[in-house]
Amino acid sequence: MSPRKSAAEARATRRRIVERGVAIASVDGLEGLTIGRLATDLGMSKAGVLGHFGTKETLQLAALDEAAAVFVRAVWRPAEDAAPGLPRLRAVCEAWIAYLESERETFPGGCLFATASVEFDARGGRVRDAVVRLGRLWRRRLAGEIRLAVAAGDLSPDTDPEQLTYEIVGLYLVLNQDLQLFADPRAPERTRRALARLLAPGASAAVA
Repeated sequence: MSPRKSAAEARATRRRIVERGVAIASVDGLEGLTIGRLATDLGMSKAGVLGHFGTKETLQLAALDEAAAVFVRAVWRPAEDAAPGLPRLRAVCEAWIAYLESERETFPGGCLFATASVEFDARGGRVRDAVVRLGRLWRRRLAGEIRLAVAAGDLSPDTDPEQLTYEIVGLYLVLNQDLQLFADPRAPERTRRALARLLAPGASAAVA
C-alpha cells in the first residue's frame, strides 16, 4: 500500500468516525459518545478508533468541529451572497429553519449545539469552552448583520443588536425543542411569524 493511499484511507476512516459520532451525540449527548459505541457501530476495534483520536475528549471536540462545519454549510453558505444586513439576515434565518427541519440524517436528535449547550452549561473543561466559543462566534456574526441593517436604515436606529440576537437565538432554541420534543409541524411557521415581527422596520421589541 502506498503512503498516499494509506493517508487517504486514514482520513476517510477518521471522517466516518466523526460523522457517526455527530449523529450519536445529537441523540445521546457528547458524553454518550464513547469509543466502544463507535467501534461497535462502525465495525471497528476500540484500538482502531482510539488510534485516530486518542481520548474521548478529543473525539468530542472533533464532533463539535464537524457539527460547526455542517451548520455553516447549511445555514451561512446559502445566505452569504445575499446583500449584507437585513436581506442576508433574513436569508440566514430561513436557512436556519430549513436546517432544523431537514438535518435528520446528520443530526437525528436535533441540533447538536442545543444538546451540548444544556449538557455542558454547568461543567468546566475544553469541551464546554468549545461550545461557548462556537456559540459566541455565531452570535457575533448575527449581531454584525443586525448592525449593518441598522446602518442601512432597514432596522430602527434604536435597535440593540445584542438584544435582537438574543431573541433570535431564543426562537431557534424553541424551534429545535418543538420539532424534536413535541413534533409540532406548526413550529417552523410560528418561527417565521415571530421573525417577521422582530425584523420588521421600526420594530420595537429589541430596542435598548
